[in-house]
Amino acid sequence: MDIFGENVFSDAIMRERLPKATYKSLRNTIEEGLPLDPDVAEVVANSMKDWAIEKGATHFTHWFQPMTGITAEKHDSFISPTQDGRVVMEFSGKELIKGEPDASSFPSGGIRATFEARGYTAWDCTSPAFLKEDGGVLTLCIPTAFCSYTGEALDKKTPLLRSMQTLSTQALRLLRLFGNTTSTRVTSTVGAEQEYFLVDKKFFDQRMDLMLTGRTLFGAMSAKGQELEDHYFGSLKARVAAFMHDLNIDLWKLGVLAKTQHNEVAPGQFELAPIFGTTNIATDHNQIVMDTMKKVALRHDMVCLLHEKPFAGVNGSGKHNNWSMSTNDGLNLLDPGKTPHENLQFLTILCAIVKAVDDYAELLRFSAATPGNDHRLGANEAPPAIISVFLGEQLSDIFKQLQNGEVTRSLQGERLASGVITLPAFRKDSTDRNRTSPFAFTGNKFEFRMVASSQSISGPNVVLNTIFAEVFSQFADRLEKATDFDQALLELLKETATKHNRILFDGNGYADEWVVEATKRGLPNITSTVDAARVLLRESTIELYEKHHVLNKIELESRYEINLEQYSKQINIEALTMIDMAKHKIIPAAVKYSTQLANSINAIKSASSAVDASVQEGLLIDLCSTLVSLKTNLNTLENVTQEAASLTDAFDQAANYRDIVFKAMAALRIDGDKLETIIDSELWPLPTYAEMLFML
Repeated sequence: MDIFGENVFSDAIMRERLPKATYKSLRNTIEEGLPLDPDVAEVVANSMKDWAIEKGATHFTHWFQPMTGITAEKHDSFISPTQDGRVVMEFSGKELIKGEPDASSFPSGGIRATFEARGYTAWDCTSPAFLKEDGGVLTLCIPTAFCSYTGEALDKKTPLLRSMQTLSTQALRLLRLFGNTTSTRVTSTVGAEQEYFLVDKKFFDQRMDLMLTGRTLFGAMSAKGQELEDHYFGSLKARVAAFMHDLNIDLWKLGVLAKTQHNEVAPGQFELAPIFGTTNIATDHNQIVMDTMKKVALRHDMVCLLHEKPFAGVNGSGKHNNWSMSTNDGLNLLDPGKTPHENLQFLTILCAIVKAVDDYAELLRFSAATPGNDHRLGANEAPPAIISVFLGEQLSDIFKQLQNGEVTRSLQGERLASGVITLPAFRKDSTDRNRTSPFAFTGNKFEFRMVASSQSISGPNVVLNTIFAEVFSQFADRLEKATDFDQALLELLKETATKHNRILFDGNGYADEWVVEATKRGLPNITSTVDAARVLLRESTIELYEKHHVLNKIELESRYEINLEQYSKQINIEALTMIDMAKHKIIPAAVKYSTQLANSINAIKSASSAVDASVQEGLLIDLCSTLVSLKTNLNTLENVTQEAASLTDAFDQAANYRDIVFKAMAALRIDGDKLETIIDSELWPLPTYAEMLFML
């Protein structure tokens, strides 16, 4: 309790330090979405500066989230010169509200040319400022949005804030229809469970692939992987427990509600989950979590890997985006209550969400599309690339009742029958969970399980907020015109439950049969980031985002270009890294070992023609034939990578990297991994999977 939030310019700090009128005005902006008074900003800036200096900070930065997916910051000191050659510590309202970073050096998708450098960061007062520590140095970080000189969003934060605004507006329209006159704001809330790997730094430093790409491009399977299922929820190793302790301390100081931690399925894999927070703050906090994980790991001589698939053959990492909605007066709009069949407001919102996921499944799939995530979606370790909704027994039964036009019951959970008298008796939940579902209802929230472990959760939540706002808008348009509200509502719910039943699936999402069944239902199965990006250029997507003022056509086109460009760049880096490792690590090791074998064979035969050297000869033949194959595949990869890099159309280039370069990489890896199983371990130049996964 003493350390939580000590490095955050929190509500408690503002209440203590700001004049009452200033504090009240700022709270109105934060809670009601009212415009910010410039005079308020001046007072807040001075108070924020004093607080930061007292803590030991000398610099401030506008902390923003460009389209790179990570955060960015440019530091300025508080000092200003005086006429007598001294300095004073100043921080004005203007400096708080506006910053001016170079907009041309961040991904813009053509919005800004190289020579057009001006961009602006604008203070997001709804997310608290905080002090970030690097090497013992504290810097005041001010969460901001990032826009171009011409007004387009160049970041992840701006569209997120826009989507939260429209969600509130449209959700309130529905609430008014059900007689709610007290709630004035609806806010989406998120809890982002973060999966990650830890490896010993000495192994990381010997792996160029981990250093440059975040994943192993070569590596034969360990004799043991995750097949014994002995790592999941297992006891923490001392070194990992110490890391988690320090991680929690650092996060709690920054006001991050880190709550749950445990071993994940794969060896060397772990998870951290926070308590729910307002979506934009939760997004900021998840960026802080990822950044802090990396820094704390280094203090423990480890490296945190956030790539979705750092090790082939074992489970990769994702990020479970738990999404819900709450009113400003404390109502969780996804709480079904004890008798959800009687809760018509909840059923209306539930039907709207199901319809939105069905109508905009391809947009939702795109929101979780990254090059790394292409490795894991549908790989029996993550939800399939097919979007579906899991409601569980209780709500699925209610949905069937809605299709019949009358809802009369809610299934209830039975008492747990453990068979042990001394165990406490309690009632089970009304439904089981489904870990294979990409979008699952889990009590009072939906869990979007497809999100990639390394990506910002802003993109997925922009889509969720926007598509739900759209269907809320459609429902409100229809119900507001109704002469008989109750009858119109029942007709709407029946129609929605019947028309969108195809998106509901409570079974095994990993099963091959589901792929066949989904095809019959007409559900899209988009397996790559390249194909997923196309939805951004669809006319219906542009109309959706422009209607709700979340993104305009230019901003959508820029994101299409950025996503394809980032895909191509990532695969290109991986291909070049493989080429380098094959040339300078694997081939020299193979040549050295083949020379040793040849010398051994010659020495044996010189000593006695009667001695059998067939084992050495067999090894040499196998080694040399694999080496020849590797060199052939290496030449192929070099050629196709050069060809792909020369293409100019963004989609054609990305498709080429996916269809040709990536396949050439896979062929080269087969030879490289086979050589690892042949070459003397003393000569093999790379840390093995067994070492990296089990030696923590």
